[in-house]
Amino acid sequence: MKAYVFPGQGAQFVGMGKDLYDNNAEAREMFERANDILGFRITDLMFNGTDEDLRQTRVTQPAIFLHSVILAKTLGDEFQPDMTAGHSLGEFSALVAAGALSFDDGVRLVSARAQAMQKACELKPSTMAAVIALPDEKVEEICNGVDGVVVCANYNCPGQIVISGEVEAIDRACELLKEAGAKRALKLKVGGAFHSPLMEPARAELAEAIEATEIHAPKCPVYQNVDGKPHTDPAEIKANLVAQLTAPVRWTQSVKEMIADGADEFIELGPGKVLQGLVAKINPSVATSGKQ
Repeated sequence: MKAYVFPGQGAQFVGMGKDLYDNNAEAREMFERANDILGFRITDLMFNGTDEDLRQTRVTQPAIFLHSVILAKTLGDEFQPDMTAGHSLGEFSALVAAGALSFDDGVRLVSARAQAMQKACELKPSTMAAVIALPDEKVEEICNGVDGVVVCANYNCPGQIVISGEVEAIDRACELLKEAGAKRALKLKVGGAFHSPLMEPARAELAEAIEATEIHAPKCPVYQNVDGKPHTDPAEIKANLVAQLTAPVRWTQSVKEMIADGADEFIELGPGKVLQGLVAKINPSVATSGKQ
């Protein structure tokens, strides 16, 4: 069974999506529609901007979303998913690709999400850090013992967790994690503490936009980040999208659930190859590939 997976923030690169725009009329029309909806020419930043341009959350999130969903659309009949999933932001791409969310509504929601998260990031100095080569339980234990806000935000694969929280709490946690034997506990170049309680203002703001958006039953199960389980009920999908902003991304669990449900081939659609690498670490026996 084929599982299509969609990347999240951090996968962007200058030039992303340009081949699609230049060589496919349907893709070009979708990109231009997105420019109109967003109110600025995101294509100019994607194709010819700088790394700094693409690192702005209000640009990064819609850029990755557009690359992913337009790529899926251009595959035509080749795109026959048995299941889909996306990492954080990629969940919106997965929902559009699976037919649960229209392209236009997807663009609007991703833009609203990016702006709400940007605002939340500006309220308090916060960051994230990657932790390598410690068991999940040890990382959780250390985070729980640190004063201030610091939580496990992304369970990416065995031995790779991203923590999220206040800058001072992250710094202290990194010290303790290294003392506990982490091969690496390295702060990331991100705008704030995604998937942590510090995103609560964004969650509250986005909840209204999600509630006002029509979501249909997808044509295949979408495995959502908050619990790693397959979902087809529109009400459940909405609730999980809202919860996702302050809850951890359970990517390891999602991939294991998909494999347990029959997935033997994972295809990543969008910029980068990060998810292919994570899937291979979670279960080396499944096939992985990707399209950009």
